[in-house]
Amino acid sequence: MALAVIRTPSLEPWKPLQKKPLPAGRPREWYVTHNRRLKAMRLAIALLDAGVYVPSKATNAAIRSTAHHIGIHPPSDTTCRMVRAMIRHGR
Repeated sequence: MALAVIRTPSLEPWKPLQKKPLPAGRPREWYVTHNRRLKAMRLAIALLDAGVYVPSKATNAAIRSTAHHIGIHPPSDTTCRMVRAMIRHGR
């Protein structure tokens, strides 16, 4: 027999998770790639929230204007390709 559980939303405001320092001792390229992935993820989420569900609609100009809109530095061409890949594989 199935039991339905109804959760009531919390009245407390949302709190972001505390950031942890990145592990020390890795090559510089690892940190660059890690930060690039985080930036691409933030941009992909913002584009999906804006209604861009198809990678062909996520042009470099659209991605860069979204970055400007959410207040992060304009992404490189490599980061734009990552954003399109994240949108493509998120289906």
